[in-house]
Amino acid sequence: MDDSSKSSEPRECSSPLLSTEILQAYHHGNDGVACEEKRQKETWSVPAILILTTLVAVSGSYVFGSAIGYSSPAQNGIMNDLNLGVAEYSVFGSILTIGAMIGAIISGRIADYAGRRAAMGFSEVFCILGWLAIAFSKVGWWLYVGRFLVGCGMGLLSYVVPVYVAEVTPKNLRGGFTTVHQLMICCGVSLTYLIGSFLNWRILALIGTIPCLVQLLGLFFIPESPRWLAKFGHWERSESVLQRLRGKNADVSQEATEIRDFTEALQTETEATIFGLFQLQYLKSLTELV
Repeated sequence: MDDSSKSSEPRECSSPLLSTEILQAYHHGNDGVACEEKRQKETWSVPAILILTTLVAVSGSYVFGSAIGYSSPAQNGIMNDLNLGVAEYSVFGSILTIGAMIGAIISGRIADYAGRRAAMGFSEVFCILGWLAIAFSKVGWWLYVGRFLVGCGMGLLSYVVPVYVAEVTPKNLRGGFTTVHQLMICCGVSLTYLIGSFLNWRILALIGTIPCLVQLLGLFFIPESPRWLAKFGHWERSESVLQRLRGKNADVSQEATEIRDFTEALQTETEATIFGLFQLQYLKSLTELV
């Protein structure tokens, strides 16, 4: 009995306190935590140029909001100074949407052929001219011209700003950064309404040019969209811009390859037009909706 108990003691002492499977799971869990910490670190290490690029782009979103919020606080001042009736001022308020509709129709073509930065620049030129026409108007039709021009610029911005922000940001930050577009629209509406409660309508129109000038000048300091550059075959420049947006130490080879593959696949497809909706193969789907 003594010998057997003695011989069994080493075997009991030599057995590990934790099984091999538990140890492997522990090490695997540590690796997972380390990977998660690394991923979170990469998520929050946003290059300054990417933040600057986004802020310049969403300055146009603020212009969008300020154009919408202008008509309400300026109503009494404009109607009294220019002797406009309710019907005439209603035209001033609603003509913005007509200009925005026209701007939205041509925004895709301008952004595709001239570039994202050029499209934002064109839109701000329209907005600046529109705000100046409103601020210095002496008759009602100058108000209409100015409001229409602001609407055209607003329509351009409504398309190109979220597209540009989505194209310059990485996938793990894209959703958060593009929501700033909506946030700045709301800020533009709110602040314009608030400031307009205390200032003259002409001064308020001049203040509307400030975010336009901020974006117009900021466009000289931000890069073109790497996806737009890749679309026109500027591969080296596209990868250089991508490296600048992600940081000098970031590995952009995989993202650059994805952009190249997507661009090449997109170029093989035929360009769709609005008349394609009226093909016979879509007739059943359209009639069922009706």
